[in-house]
Amino acid sequence: MIRLFTSESVTEGHPDKLCDTISDKILDAYLEKDKFARVACETVAGKGQVLVTGEITSVATVDIEKIVRDTIKEIGYDNSKTDIDYRTCKVLLNISKQSPDIAIGVDKSLEDKLNENIKSEGAGDQGMMFGYATDETKDFMPMPIYLAHKLAKRLTEVRKKEIVKNLRPDGKVQVTVEYENEIPKRIDTIVISTQHEENTNLEELKKEIKKRVIKEIVPSELLNDDTKYFINPTGRFVIGGPLGDSGLTGRKIIVDTYGGMARHGGGAFSGKDPTKVDRSGAYMARYIAKNIVANGYAKKCEIQIAYSIGVAKPVSIYIDTFKTNTISEEEIIEKIKQRFDLTPSGIIKELNLREPIYSKTTNYGHFGKKNMTWEKIIKI
Repeated sequence: MIRLFTSESVTEGHPDKLCDTISDKILDAYLEKDKFARVACETVAGKGQVLVTGEITSVATVDIEKIVRDTIKEIGYDNSKTDIDYRTCKVLLNISKQSPDIAIGVDKSLEDKLNENIKSEGAGDQGMMFGYATDETKDFMPMPIYLAHKLAKRLTEVRKKEIVKNLRPDGKVQVTVEYENEIPKRIDTIVISTQHEENTNLEELKKEIKKRVIKEIVPSELLNDDTKYFINPTGRFVIGGPLGDSGLTGRKIIVDTYGGMARHGGGAFSGKDPTKVDRSGAYMARYIAKNIVANGYAKKCEIQIAYSIGVAKPVSIYIDTFKTNTISEEEIIEKIKQRFDLTPSGIIKELNLREPIYSKTTNYGHFGKKNMTWEKIIKI
C-alpha cells in the first residue's frame, strides 16, 4: 500500500519560533540563577512590539527586556519596514507570581500529604502527554519531520553564513514522504518559503535554494524525476516575521514534536519550567518510547502518560506498538513501571531538567537531537 505523509518545520525567524525562543531564553536565565524557579512565560510579537506575560516565582532577578532585544538581534531581525527591529521595537512586560492555588499542589503532592510514602512534587497541571519513536531514521524520528527540520536548519545556516545571498530570517519548510508498506521510499514534494530582501531575483533564488539547501540535505536516492519542488511559490516574501504575521509562544506544537505522525496532548513546551508536566512529561514519554524501540521491543511505539494537578503518580499509562512489538504490550508496560519513576520529581531527577538547557531545544524540534538526556539509549 502506498501512502503520502507530510510534516512541516520552520526557521528560528518564524514569528512563533521567535516567541518560543524568547520564552525559553528567559526560562534559562532564571534557571542559571535559581534552579527551583517556577516559570510559565508566554511571548507575543506583533508589529513593532513584543509582550512578555505569564507567571514567574523566583529569588533571581533577570533583565527580561535585554533578553528580548538580544534574542531578536541574534536571530537577525533589524528592519522595522520588513519585519521587526531589535533596536526600536517596544517591549512590554506583564509578569506576576505563580498562583498560590497552583503552588500548593506543586510544592507537596497529594500522596505526600496523605503520608503514602511518595516524596515528590505534585504535577503542575492536569493533562496527557505523548511520546513516539520509530526505527525509520537513525534518530528514531519519523522521516517527514526528520528531513523538514534538517532543511529548515540548513536554510538558516545558508542565510547566516551568506552562502545564499539576500535571505531574511523568516522561513518554512514542508516535506511529503511516500511510504510503501509503512517504509519510506521517496520524497514526493518539498515546499520551501524563505523571506528575502527586496529586488531579489526569484529564479536565481530558487536555483540556489535547490542547490545549497535541498541537495545538501536530502539523500539523492530519495529524490527522482517525479519529486515536486515549490520554492517561494507566491513569488514574493519580503514582509515577514512579526510584521507579516503575529507570533505567539506555543503555537508550533506539532513542529516541536513528531510532525503529526503521533498524537499530541495539546500542551506546549517553551517557557515552562520542568514542574510543568506538559513539558517534562512529554520529554519522559519520548525517552521511554525511544528506548522501547532501541531495545528491540517494537519497530515503532507511541506512549501516553496522564496526570492530575497536585498528584505525583500518573493516572494512566498507555502504549501502542502498531502491531510491531516483539514482546507483549503488557510486558512492555510492566518494564516501564519497573524502570521509570514517572512522578514529576522522578522525571526531573532522571532527565536532569533543572539545568538551563531549554533554549537548545526550541528550534528544529525538541526530539531527535543529540546530547539531550531524553535521547539517551539505556537498557530496559
